[in-house]
Amino acid sequence: MFSFLRKKKSPKVLVIGLDCAEPSLMFEKWRDELPTFKRLMENGAYGRLTSAIPCITVPAWSSMLSSKDPGTLGFYGFRNRADYSYDNMSIATGSAVKEKRVWEYLGEADKQSIVVGVPQTYPIKPINGCLISSFLTPTVQKQYTHPNELRYDIDRILEGREYDVDVRNFRTEDKDNLLEQIYEMTEKRFKVLNYLIREKPWDFFMFVEMGVDRIHHGFWKYHDPEHHQYETGNKYENAIKEYYQYIDRGVATLLEAVDDNTVVLVVSDHGAKRMDGGFCINEWLHREGYLVFKEEMPTEGLVNVEKMVIDWEKTTAWGSGGYYGRLWLNVQGREPQGLVPKADYEKVRTEIINKLEKMVDHQGQPLNTICYKPEDIYREVRNVPSDLLIYFGNLHWRSVGSLGHKGIYTFENDTGPDDANHAQDGLMIYYDPKQRLNGKQLSNLQLMDIAPTILQLMEQPIPGDMQGKAIKP
Repeated sequence: MFSFLRKKKSPKVLVIGLDCAEPSLMFEKWRDELPTFKRLMENGAYGRLTSAIPCITVPAWSSMLSSKDPGTLGFYGFRNRADYSYDNMSIATGSAVKEKRVWEYLGEADKQSIVVGVPQTYPIKPINGCLISSFLTPTVQKQYTHPNELRYDIDRILEGREYDVDVRNFRTEDKDNLLEQIYEMTEKRFKVLNYLIREKPWDFFMFVEMGVDRIHHGFWKYHDPEHHQYETGNKYENAIKEYYQYIDRGVATLLEAVDDNTVVLVVSDHGAKRMDGGFCINEWLHREGYLVFKEEMPTEGLVNVEKMVIDWEKTTAWGSGGYYGRLWLNVQGREPQGLVPKADYEKVRTEIINKLEKMVDHQGQPLNTICYKPEDIYREVRNVPSDLLIYFGNLHWRSVGSLGHKGIYTFENDTGPDDANHAQDGLMIYYDPKQRLNGKQLSNLQLMDIAPTILQLMEQPIPGDMQGKAIKP
């Protein structure tokens, strides 16, 4: 009789996070072989999601969920300079995240969240709901859940098997063992997720599966005919596709547990692409006279640049390795033994940019390297960024920081076998059972749009300092 007085039920949101999921594979190449994702796309909307710069796990997920760029967050990778000394580095754990992420806003509104495997959630901070920390967790022998008692539920669900926050080593030649580890980790994750989504109260539910990233780095050359190490008909040709299909089936079990009042978002923090080789950034800086050592260059084996005795009084710049390159200038009044006068800072930086962007590859073809200045791409620049962020070969090449390669190009990764680099675009699928979107393709989506979208869907105010905009398909 008085049903019209009933309070409208507030929407719930389920976010399926797939670290490194590549849009060209899910949207195009394997779309018809991924029935769950295909259904979400065909009944919803989808598009490429431009990642942060740099497009790596840390800082990308925190940028997505805080709607703040890496400069505002104040970290630019897993390892960051802690100050302007030469050797003081810090790891960007959860303690480095000073900006609120979406579940913290929701908690203030008395909304309950379940958060599983989202990077930079260790050390554990209490939330209004349940949390299981991510791949940077050093051990599950210490507290890795909130509340702490949740770990005993996990032990029971997994029948005493240890929960895996990550695989032990994805840069390995033992591909059979790697594949086994990835599947075991993901199987355990979905067991726990299926328990949580059905047995615990929640308004917002989000998980991130790292297995997609690990299988890309471990197996990309086996499936991509354009990779220089690809061999037709190899044993692992379908390894990545079959894992995507496994994820697809796992997601289907989660969707069975949600009602028509739940909006589903599928997101990745960046994509993936073949890795053509490595550019030896410190080798190049040394040859160009920017990096000077007090000792002879290594003639046998590889040496980490931190192990070399650098002549700082004669050094202009040095760099670091990773999926993207970082380069610092040795500036007077900033670094302890700075060489570059502040008045010459921009001139020297521009000179290095011009040289790098004109570089050719080992076959004499343009490398298409892109250099970014932090102040050009971030709203604020906090803590200690590099003076340049460098996408070698527009991310078809990684940055190699070690010395002893006997050249500036290398085709062996100095941190272990790795076939893929990250791509700037990740993906997003938006499915609202109450909207008929009919496979609408979305454009101009940016990573930082996700947090305001979640808040809007859950009828919460969007803070004015968020840098993204709510997506309205």
